[in-house]
Amino acid sequence: MTIHLPASVEEPPGQALDALTPRQIVAELDRHVVGQAAAKRAVAVALRNRIRRQRLPPAVAVEVTPKNILMIGPTGVGKTEIARRLARLSGSPFVKVEASKYTEVGYVGRDVESMVRDLAEAAVDMVRREKQAEVRETADRNVEEQILDLLLPPSRPAPALGFAEDGEAAPQAAREDMRATREKLREALRAGALDQRSVEVEVREKSFPSFQILSNQGVEEMDVNLKDVLPGLFGGRTRRRRLTVPEAREVLLQEEQARLVDAEQVARLALERAQNAGIIFIDEMDKIAGREGGHGPDVSREGVQRDILPIVEGTTVTTKYGPVRTDHVLFIAAGAFHVSKPSDLIPELQGRFPIRVELEPLTHEDLVRILTEPRNALIKQYQALLGTEGLEISFTDDAIREMARFAMEVNQATENIGARRLATILETVLEDLSFAGGADGPRQVRLDAPEVRARLAPLAADQDLSRFIL
Repeated sequence: MTIHLPASVEEPPGQALDALTPRQIVAELDRHVVGQAAAKRAVAVALRNRIRRQRLPPAVAVEVTPKNILMIGPTGVGKTEIARRLARLSGSPFVKVEASKYTEVGYVGRDVESMVRDLAEAAVDMVRREKQAEVRETADRNVEEQILDLLLPPSRPAPALGFAEDGEAAPQAAREDMRATREKLREALRAGALDQRSVEVEVREKSFPSFQILSNQGVEEMDVNLKDVLPGLFGGRTRRRRLTVPEAREVLLQEEQARLVDAEQVARLALERAQNAGIIFIDEMDKIAGREGGHGPDVSREGVQRDILPIVEGTTVTTKYGPVRTDHVLFIAAGAFHVSKPSDLIPELQGRFPIRVELEPLTHEDLVRILTEPRNALIKQYQALLGTEGLEISFTDDAIREMARFAMEVNQATENIGARRLATILETVLEDLSFAGGADGPRQVRLDAPEVRARLAPLAADQDLSRFIL
């Protein structure tokens, strides 16, 4: 079976987001995630409810809060991928955090409010890219003129040649010659004929002083923007560098886009988007499940839950871009809950995740589909990678089913890491081909089930070895 990688893996949906029904949202998720219909339905309804809320009168909309989701299932079954794809589909700011990395207030470690600051950063980056795309055409024109000025500096005519002292009365013929020369350079620049030329440009230094600020709450809690307080130390100086024309174009384009984009407008729009469309995915929720009366780390776990609770309920978090309200941020929590269970969470936090979906363990057929169907399927990725060196890789149907079977067996015999096992399986099967690359020239390689078994059987049979390799 030869599987061709699509030209664009991240194609946007065919219609506007506000026109997508939950059924169509699930269909979009199906292009990337195999199975897990219940989880897809839950997040599709949550996303659609956001669209419905935007159509309500403001007085009613403010009372409608997101229905947060708790995903329960083993690792590698698609929990994170569903949330990430949902964010990309909706164009929402998205951050993924691990609950186990947070500590109770007063202890050394990350503070739970940092997840909201991360969301604000993601929203600012998203809006800034959008605004830069809007001004790209204007910035390109301005940069082209700047490069032409560097290639053909505008000269100030001397009075001895009959020009006026103020330089404003240059003869018409000289101006026409200069204009003609500039247009010829413009044509050559657009055609790429001047890419080997070098020019001197002023580049803003991006080096930072080497010092640290120590705080009992961590560096991320230092909301004071030192770049604003000490502009002379952070990127205020420039130096001249000689760059090729393409390199100079890239440097000048970044500076021109930054000049054309209003930073205050970006921050304002980003905060609004983070508050009304942000998605925070809290993974490893089961790692902080614990109740009062415990000993050792259990007390800290409950403390983290109590710190997360106001964030999920709705509070205001101060960021360097301004305050962010979390009332309408969608929280999607996930955890395996092998040792603990959702009821081990404090009751107040349980109540803030009213929608619970249990993701099913992957079957053999699911693994077969994961290898071939999604737009970013592993086999498509390896075919594209090796195709760059003239190797056309294909797999028989039996070979694909055999790789899925080995993944199932190793997951059952050792640690069950779900679909993540497939990456190791494929890497082992294609190790020799990847190492040789295109050394033997362009060729076609077809892998069948016996070859897959020969490559994987010795490792899978030795459980001690497979524990480290597969």
